[in-house]
Amino acid sequence: MVAGVILAGGYGKRLRPLTDSIPKPLIEIKENYTILDKQILSLKYAGVREVHLLVGYLWEKINERYGEEWNGMKIRYWVEDEPQGTLYALKNIFSKLEEDSIVSNGDIVADFNLRSLIASAQENKDALIMIAVTRMLSPYGIVDFKDGRILSFREKPLLDYYINAGFYYIKKEAYPYFQEKYEDRAVEKTVFPRLAELGRAYVYKEENIFWQSVDSLKDLERVREEFKNREDRPWGYEKMLPEGKLWYLMKSFDVKLENAKLKIESGRGIAEFENKEIELKVGEEIYIENGRIKALENMLIKIFHQSK
Repeated sequence: MVAGVILAGGYGKRLRPLTDSIPKPLIEIKENYTILDKQILSLKYAGVREVHLLVGYLWEKINERYGEEWNGMKIRYWVEDEPQGTLYALKNIFSKLEEDSIVSNGDIVADFNLRSLIASAQENKDALIMIAVTRMLSPYGIVDFKDGRILSFREKPLLDYYINAGFYYIKKEAYPYFQEKYEDRAVEKTVFPRLAELGRAYVYKEENIFWQSVDSLKDLERVREEFKNREDRPWGYEKMLPEGKLWYLMKSFDVKLENAKLKIESGRGIAEFENKEIELKVGEEIYIENGRIKALENMLIKIFHQSK
């Protein structure tokens, strides 16, 4: 049993005027689909059945939308009158929980495979916490040069550095560390470094996935552009393109296909049909009349034709 925990109590001042009347997690990334909708559903698809919302600013609006149960997920609320930092919020909830938890910052929109994160953390006996990381996107264009001569321009590329992605698996054995006294109020400057010094903090990473922290209107614009013509599914997402559908199928998930022609854009998987099993690799095209495909790692699949 794993508890879901979402830090959803911030003011979202840099997103005003949107956050004058609603808290940041209730901002829509597409029509009638909020940041918090995606986070709760991602936990549900990973097998989590109860989520604890650490709320504050305009938390009544969150309660109005989700109540005590939403889409099969039990919802519990922990209210702060004034934000006192992530350490205080987690210290409070961890004094009540008796199971491990998967924690997320309430302003992150990302396609992490949370089922895989949970499994990786549980299999690692040395880890007390496992932190999801993502490659840093440069806020500026990059100029490549040699001997004074410009070779190329790269517009805001991914850098070879990893940042905290805002998703954490925290084992119950780590909870006592949150009860210790610290000078700072942020877990990133207190408990996390403490556990890293002890060699009990590990990372979880996935390449080539969408990730965005919604801290500004420009960030929100990027998220909304990503979610145009996109529908999230329990196994990933489906996105309509001019040339057909694009599917993101997460590791260890499988889907049924009928009369489908597809191409593997990235990742690796297995197709099962006609009583045979075929491994799928990047660049391969295949027609499946009636069968299933299973992702051995996260896969991007282009569907040229499909009927059910």
